[in-house]
Amino acid sequence: MNPKPNKDPLHGLTLEAIVTELVEHFGWEELGQRIAIRCFQSDPSVASSLKFLRKTPWARAKVESLYLFMLRERARNAPRSSP
Repeated sequence: MNPKPNKDPLHGLTLEAIVTELVEHFGWEELGQRIAIRCFQSDPSVASSLKFLRKTPWARAKVESLYLFMLRERARNAPRSSP
């Protein structure tokens, strides 16, 4: 019996991978504007952000939501190939 593939885009991703990809995509300045938390605005680093996000569920939810938004935008803007 084959298990069903998981359709959750966050499945298997670490919080570190999510934060790193958001920083690469938006940069710290824009990330701090989109999610107004101090760990993104004042002397930001992945390590300090992870420490805060792991203890703060509402902030982690915002980060995950922004990541899903980024994935949807990428998919929407991806060039479509002709068959």
